[in-house]
Amino acid sequence: MRIDRVLANNPGVFTGPGTNTWILDDGDGSVVVIDPGPVDTKHGRAIVDKVGDRQVVAVMVTHTHIDHAPLANPLAADLGVPAVGHAPGPMFDPDERLLDGAHYSVGELRLEVVHTPGHAQDHLCFRAGDVLFTGDHIMGGSSVMVEQMGTYLSSLRKLHNTGLTRLCPGHGDEMDRPDEVIDWYLAHRLQRHGQILETITDGNSTVSEIVEHVYSDVDTSLHPLAAQSVTAHIELLKAEGQVVFDGSRVRPVEAM
Repeated sequence: MRIDRVLANNPGVFTGPGTNTWILDDGDGSVVVIDPGPVDTKHGRAIVDKVGDRQVVAVMVTHTHIDHAPLANPLAADLGVPAVGHAPGPMFDPDERLLDGAHYSVGELRLEVVHTPGHAQDHLCFRAGDVLFTGDHIMGGSSVMVEQMGTYLSSLRKLHNTGLTRLCPGHGDEMDRPDEVIDWYLAHRLQRHGQILETITDGNSTVSEIVEHVYSDVDTSLHPLAAQSVTAHIELLKAEGQVVFDGSRVRPVEAM
């Protein structure tokens, strides 16, 4: 098995160095392209150049956020292969839809599909042996924005202690010791969960107030993403019966 990375030219505060496009080779010249990124002619050429004379069998996306999926359909059409993902989304319409537990053949290699909602409802990870392509479920060097916190924590636990040895994320560097990485992600989220409840108990009742207190050490340009994660934490606190939340203001149950 061979793995190549082509870095998209979309660095930024939300994308880090840029989107990692992964080219997975079964070792005998059959390849799949994972997360081709935004529509960018130069990046598309770089992917094709890296593939070379190998046989592409599919273009796959982990999820439909605009820094991962838009190039998939045009690139797949140019290569004459299917664009593959969990569901349609902005600028992406899969030719083949993948469900949790499915397997996708890349030559002699079987790629396992793992549905990992939380960062996005349509999020998938792809497993090749003990290597996992994580998209934005786990990123190199940072935590991630979360849409559904309870679901996200369950998706992290789903991968824990499953024999992984290497993570290939959608942004940032590859990671070894996956279980330690997942432990950190879980601990970080649970710590934030406690901090957010404490901040609410102290009288902060809006998402923006909570972000200012809990994420005071984070670049303010990232606060809009932090607000989404805070909202996800509040929704989980509400489901746990710890707060009341009407969509705009939140208060602890004890204050009723």
